[in-house]
Amino acid sequence: MTAIEIYRMYLDELITIYPKSEAENIRNRAFESLASISRSELIKNPTSILSNEINEALLKGLAQLKQQKPLQYILGESWFYKLPFKVSPAVLIPRPETEELVELAIDFLEKQGIEKKVLDIGTGSGCIPISIKKSIEGSNITSIDISADALTIAIENALTHATEINFLQCDFLEEKNWEHLDKYDVIISNPPYIPEEEKKLLDKNVILYEPHLALFVEDKHPLIFYKKIADFGKTHLEKNGIILLETHENYADKVADLFNNKGYLSTIKKDMYDKKRMVIATHCR
Repeated sequence: MTAIEIYRMYLDELITIYPKSEAENIRNRAFESLASISRSELIKNPTSILSNEINEALLKGLAQLKQQKPLQYILGESWFYKLPFKVSPAVLIPRPETEELVELAIDFLEKQGIEKKVLDIGTGSGCIPISIKKSIEGSNITSIDISADALTIAIENALTHATEINFLQCDFLEEKNWEHLDKYDVIISNPPYIPEEEKKLLDKNVILYEPHLALFVEDKHPLIFYKKIADFGKTHLEKNGIILLETHENYADKVADLFNNKGYLSTIKKDMYDKKRMVIATHCR
């Protein structure tokens, strides 16, 4: 098959699953990564014949995409904050909105002028702490996750990007584990926050492949992680420190109220899509 024939096949197959613009984007990224062919190159040489190896890789990728496996998992890589990160179904695929949370942390740390301690709760691929460390080399970052498989990926990403992060396996919801943690100037987290009842509303590529442990919380305790972080901060947040949290857009007000009721001063920040997705809490009054 020629390159253009497979290129057209990709779109014909993918538009049965995704909106056309998204299908086109997935197709273009697949060709760039699996065949090292850009759209402009394809336009110049539409009838070029692909090697058997590349042809096989593209067809295998298409078969996986038709099963709604995310392209990032097929490629084993996702970009975040201008850096490539290894990903697998053991970790969430980093989202662009989370980059805004990282920006808030970097802005805060840049204004401090001296080395600060950071705690990242629920690190996943390690994209949050590694991105912060690359921007603020003097920061001292500890990252925790309950999943050993996720930590394996995070450690590999840290080594790839030559960043020194203190990774710990820890069930943060168990308060007895807090005694092993220090006091921090920044506590940052994108914790599980989707109620189980909302599973039916999510796309199959999320439900079938991304780790439920990192996504969902019990319907009766949708704010469990935020409550624990608020309690943790009372004894583990430095006086002039800050807590930065990503939240469910429907629960941002409740998260802010929770922190205010526990003596913090909190504000809500909207993301690039004008959704209430971040809560910023400063030290207890």
